[in-house]
Order: sequence, then C-alpha cells, then structure tokens
Amino acid sequence: MKNVEKSMVYEEKEVRAASGWAVFFITVLLYIGAIVLVIASGISLDKEETPAGFAGLITGIIWLTIGWFPMLGLKIMRPNEALVLTLFGKYIGSLKKEGFFFVNPFSTPVGGTKLSLKTMTHNNEKQKINDLSGNPIEVGIVITWRVVNTAKAVFNVQNFGTFLSIQADTTLRDVARCYPYDSTDSDEKTLRGSSVEVSDRLKELLQERVEIAGLEIIEARIAHLAYAQEIAAAMLQRQQATAIIEARQKIVDGAVGMVEMALKKLSESAICELDEERKAQMVSNLLVVLCGNKDAQPIVNSGSIY
Repeated sequence: MKNVEKSMVYEEKEVRAASGWAVFFITVLLYIGAIVLVIASGISLDKEETPAGFAGLITGIIWLTIGWFPMLGLKIMRPNEALVLTLFGKYIGSLKKEGFFFVNPFSTPVGGTKLSLKTMTHNNEKQKINDLSGNPIEVGIVITWRVVNTAKAVFNVQNFGTFLSIQADTTLRDVARCYPYDSTDSDEKTLRGSSVEVSDRLKELLQERVEIAGLEIIEARIAHLAYAQEIAAAMLQRQQATAIIEARQKIVDGAVGMVEMALKKLSESAICELDEERKAQMVSNLLVVLCGNKDAQPIVNSGSIY
C-alpha cells in the first residue's frame, strides 16, 4: 500500500526547452523559401513540364500547409509563471524559466493555462470552535502561501486552492482546541496573548498537511478572534470584574504604602504624638479617603482632638 501511495506522488522535473527565437526565425525562413519554391516551380512548369518542377511545387505547397505546426511549440514565459507539460498523457516536465522557448509541439499544458508561482494570500471565513476551556469562540485564519512544486500541485490533488482552504480550517480547529481564549495565569499560553506561538504552530502543522500539494506556507496567523455571541456578554462582564479587582488591589497596595509613609513621617518629625487608638482612627480615615471611589467630604474639628 505504501509503495502504491508513493508511486502516485509526482515530483517536479525541468523540461528541456530550446530557444524560441531560433525556431521562430528558421520557420519563417522556410516559409519564405517555400513561397519562392512554389513561384519558381510554377514558372518552370509554364515553360516546360518536368518532374523536378512538379516535385518542387508539391513540396512548397505541403510546407505552406503544415509549416505553421512548429509555431505551436513556441511559449512565452513571464516571471513567476510555470507551465506543466504532458505528452500523450505522460508528464514530461515543467517550464519555470522566463523568456521565449520552444517545446515539443505535441505537448499540452495541464489545465490549458499557466500556473502562477507568485506569493498569494488566502483568507478563510471565520468558524465557531471550542477552546481548551470549552468556551465557544469565533476564529478566522489568513495564510500567505505560494506554489513551489508544480507537479505535486496539479497531479497530487484535485484543486490545490480548495485543498489549502480545507486544510487551513481543520488545522485552525485542531490548534485552537489546545489553547484557552484567555487566562488569569500570566504564564499560561493563550490564543489572545500568545499570538506568535500560535502562529508558529499553525504554520508548522499546516505545512505538514499541504506538503503533498507542493505548497509552501510562508505565514499563517489568526485574523479574527472573539467569543461567540451566546457568551460574549457574560465573558465581557467577567473581564470587567477581573479588571476591577486588579485595579482595587493596586489601589489598596498603594494606599497602605501611603498610610505607612504618613505615620512614619509624623513619627520622625515629632509634629504630634498619637496613641494607638488615634493611629487606628487615622489609618481608617486615610484608607477610606484613598480607597474610596468618590470624593471625600472632610469634617473640620475646631476643638481638641481628644
């Protein structure tokens, strides 16, 4: 079975092509010679009917009739174009050079057209996938790719463009299942926070799957990433709550530091001496002022603090 599968995988080979200009000029000169031969043979037959005159006339007419056939083998190749040629159904090679060439006139290009070797971009439609945590998310992928093996591209798969699109969808689904959308753990790899690692994983896995089609994946990255509509509102509330908690933690840490600094400054400056009860009250008041989400309304005490 493995031997059968291996024999079905085509490898690219370069076709032997002569200069198209040489064949073109030779064909044109032979056409001119055939015209001169027909005219000369016709004049000769008017004067005297000879076998040589008949032979020259017939030869000239035959060449004028079929002399255009070598022109079918002339091919003009532009940069980043390829021509995959078959001869009576057998693959004979690919023409990838730019210029003017002559190939076997009986050979035919696969598909009847040239194959583009340019770098192209493919943008798949977004699809709904469950991440590592089981949350439904919407993900889209964009791929930068090109054809590097023309024989594999046209013979090993039915349509390499469709093949690439399907493989991109399945690869994105397999990779997205291995990562959570987001995480509170800063060390955990996520789809949203580890875009470089996810892109590298997508490129590596997709390259393995499209190798049989003769394609090279230059870049594969996530172009769209969002929670599915049914959980988007709930996840937004969770993100907001997480952000509020983190902000409050920073506010409290800063407030405690400021209170500690204030007590230390008062003690060092000896502005006033506070007993434990007054220190506790001062700490409470400062924390309320610093941690509150509204402007504090001070109460001025004109009498003794005791």
